[in-house]
Amino acid sequence: MSSEIEELKKVIGQLQKDVTRLSDQEEVRKLQYKYGYYLDKCLYKEVADLYSDHPDTCVEFLGGRYNGKEGVKRLYVERFAKAFVKGRNGPVHGFLLDHPQIQGIVDIDSTGERAKGRFRSMMSAGTHESIKDTHPRGLVQWWEGGIYENEYIKENGVWKIFRLRYFPFWHGTFEKGWSHTKPNYVPFMSKTYPEDPMGPSELLEHPMMWPDTRVVPFHYTHPATGEQVADDDLRAPHFGEDASTSLPPLVLSKAKSESS
Repeated sequence: MSSEIEELKKVIGQLQKDVTRLSDQEEVRKLQYKYGYYLDKCLYKEVADLYSDHPDTCVEFLGGRYNGKEGVKRLYVERFAKAFVKGRNGPVHGFLLDHPQIQGIVDIDSTGERAKGRFRSMMSAGTHESIKDTHPRGLVQWWEGGIYENEYIKENGVWKIFRLRYFPFWHGTFEKGWSHTKPNYVPFMSKTYPEDPMGPSELLEHPMMWPDTRVVPFHYTHPATGEQVADDDLRAPHFGEDASTSLPPLVLSKAKSESS
């Protein structure tokens, strides 16, 4: 009887771990979805509050990295808010900027305090013709597709965004689509803070933009083989050419506290 009880205790212990892991996965997934809903409506203060206070917290976007909570606020509360809604927190009439968060894959690490997640966004954006003379973007409508490879951290029992890496994979105007996207459709970051008062803390190597189709590295291994995708298979050479002729594979950055 005692052996059966011990076995039951082991089973219950494992079930408790599994329930906690699944619960954490769902909380992280919900966190990312809520990020998208706040971002849709230009609620940038709420977005910034989703981020960790950890010194290695960052956002990577368009070839720049915004470091720390202050960097996060500089991107959302200053740069985005001033560009899209003239500094207010919330939407303005006639401006569309929807960021659906889909295909979420979340993995909790063995400590239960960190997580990684991969998500996709398929954004529709633009202005209504009634505000073409009052909004700085004029009359415009476009599509955007992007990949997130993010990290999350549990602070005082609450999951927060630790390192958000967004790769806007492609853009296309509504009228002509992605086949006719002009080069440098959205310019990469070129100046850092404080030279650019709303610029990133540092610039990143090898930013990418359509028609560059390199693969954003997966945080997870292949579910059947347990292997990572080979570096050369993450590259995107021209049709019929060797992978060595392509730009280098993309590399996910690491937090400074984890780089040594």
